[in-house]
Amino acid sequence: MAVERLTLADIDVAFVEAFLDHLAQERKCSIRTLNQRLAVLHAFFRYVQSEVPERMLQCQKIMAMPLRRHVQVPVAYMSKDELTQVLAHPDPTTPAGRRDAVMLSVLYDTGARAQELIDLNAHDVRLTTPAQVRLLGKGRKVRVVPLMDATARLLRDHLRENDLDRPERGHLPLFQNRHGGRLSRSGLRYLLHCHVQAARSEVPGFTQKISPHSLRHTKGMYLLQSGVSLEIIRDFLGHVDVKTTQIYARANLEMKRRALEKVAGESPSAALPSWQQSKSLLDWLRSL
Repeated sequence: MAVERLTLADIDVAFVEAFLDHLAQERKCSIRTLNQRLAVLHAFFRYVQSEVPERMLQCQKIMAMPLRRHVQVPVAYMSKDELTQVLAHPDPTTPAGRRDAVMLSVLYDTGARAQELIDLNAHDVRLTTPAQVRLLGKGRKVRVVPLMDATARLLRDHLRENDLDRPERGHLPLFQNRHGGRLSRSGLRYLLHCHVQAARSEVPGFTQKISPHSLRHTKGMYLLQSGVSLEIIRDFLGHVDVKTTQIYARANLEMKRRALEKVAGESPSAALPSWQQSKSLLDWLRSL
């Protein structure tokens, strides 16, 4: 039906369901997007029922439509062997390989989002003790993240090699493509994909799909396994709400296993008595 011919009477629960299905199946919209659209419709029909009371039943049926539930996707993170192989794969004998080695190390060490990494300029890095990097996150919120010594050494060599350690060149991109411009997100994904594919042959069972965000998840998981609190991890990763950070606690099978081992020692180990071996109980049951 053409939009200009659409009337209020045409919009019912079935119509809205068909609209949401179209968004999901044809336009490949996420559950979050579907729920945003449905929330707008809820608000619209809340207004309509106050202005057109004779449509109240129609409005209430649409307003009663529940939001669609999110499917909880497990956090994709790498094992230590997988991470080691990926970080070690770039060829240190070539300029591109040295750049990739620094870039992947910074991506993991800082837990940065892909956009945060490629937005880095040379002046965002401070290598005096304590070494740190300044990240510009979502909502243009700035956070300062510490750098491990090994990553700081790699960055120092990278700045020197690319003539980025001079103050007048501090505005230039920290990681550049072969044309000297800022690396793109698709370029970062491609480079990571190449190194991951090469690392797969070194690690049996390394089959999961890895993206730049996987290194961020990996950092979050290892911080949690090291005993770092969710509040500190939240601040480190730049999450607004600690609820977002809780995905690492839910996904951490190793921590669940340790928790189960602790309570296992407190569980009764003796076998439960069998009712068939209790003569008094059997006599009582026969008397019923």
